[in-house]
Amino acid sequence: MNEPRPIQRIGMAARYSEAAVFGGVVYLAGMVPERGDADIRGQTEDVLEQVQQRLREAGSDKSRILRAQIYLADIGEIGVMNEVWDAWVVPGAAPPRATVQAALAQSHYRIEIVVTAATL
Repeated sequence: MNEPRPIQRIGMAARYSEAAVFGGVVYLAGMVPERGDADIRGQTEDVLEQVQQRLREAGSDKSRILRAQIYLADIGEIGVMNEVWDAWVVPGAAPPRATVQAALAQSHYRIEIVVTAATL
């Protein structure tokens, strides 16, 4: 019987990992803003910086995103979030994406983003 292929876990804590890499695919945890006092523009920029950093740590980058799931506390803020997203996403490599309104874990969070990407 073959040994199971290893799963690489990055940023492990007792409850979750920041990322897992398996079979050439990077699975990021939901990224939430570290700057909770910022508006939706600032929080989106914050989260996208974190996504970019986690992807780098896992051997990928934003041009390799396979799917993004975006959760907004207020769907009315999608326009501003889209402005930040559009400036950040790699031209010609916009991934499939879903954006929904959701109750987030902390009341000061305006956004949470979950990304799946291929490794380089």
